[in-house]
Amino acid sequence: MTGLSASAGATLQAERERRGLSSQKVADELRLDRWIIDALEAEDYARVGPSVFAKGHLKRYAAFLGLPAAEIMAGYESRVHAPNPPVAQPANVRLRTDAPAVSNLPLPQIVGSVAVVLLVLGVLWWKPWHQRGASPSPNRTPAAALPATGDAGGAASTAGADVESAPDAMASPTVTPSSLPAATPAAAAEQNATAGMGRARLRLSFSADSWVDVHDAAGRRAFAGNGRANSVKTIAGIAPMRVYLGFASGVQLEINNRAVAIGPQFVFGDVARFEAGADGVLRRDSHSAPPAGAMPAAGAPMPPPTG
Repeated sequence: MTGLSASAGATLQAERERRGLSSQKVADELRLDRWIIDALEAEDYARVGPSVFAKGHLKRYAAFLGLPAAEIMAGYESRVHAPNPPVAQPANVRLRTDAPAVSNLPLPQIVGSVAVVLLVLGVLWWKPWHQRGASPSPNRTPAAALPATGDAGGAASTAGADVESAPDAMASPTVTPSSLPAATPAAAAEQNATAGMGRARLRLSFSADSWVDVHDAAGRRAFAGNGRANSVKTIAGIAPMRVYLGFASGVQLEINNRAVAIGPQFVFGDVARFEAGADGVLRRDSHSAPPAGAMPAAGAPMPPPTG
């Protein structure tokens, strides 16, 4: 039995099968679990447990089958103490790393591309600003420095002047305040009348007795009567409103809740005559003055109007 030492488990299995015994029958006879019999035949001794248990089970199994225990134990020892097969060394694996894409480009080519881009950007930026900032500055001779037309030398110098200066001077003539036409008196009066038009509210505060006569812009009489001392009269209408006061120094005037001083240019012998605008400005009365006999003396009360 030279092959016993080579494979103890296979020898036990072959003898059991030769005798027609099942692994369960052998386990019952030896009072063991079936998996122990299967582990001994498969030589899976680590599954059985420590070596003392594996050796004891092998000796009992060999004695049950009538095999020499010494040779079975020799096969066990050769199996357990057999040198482990050398572990195969893994082949050297080299990881392939892709070089960066930039490294494939030569440095001069990169520098050249960047320079071209910067040059194009510089040209695009500089050209429009240069066109805007550059303005022609031809030499123009001041008009005061030009000689008279009748002078022959002056005519020659004028003929030799820069040609481009003439169209520019014609295209943009210099406008000075003195060259503007003066406003006519009629236009000024119309402007003043328009500025004073609107709804006006006159408030007359009397510190002395005075007569009052007020007409609106349409010529309708808004009020005519006497103003008593320490009283207030409010008159509303469309401005400019013509106002006549018999004792101007005894009246304080407000237009649209704004105090307005009656200037001396509107007072004649303490009788005031003016037009009150909605803008709070007093203007000279453009209508004819009332008849002298119709105006009472300064300080005298005015009788109520009849019309």
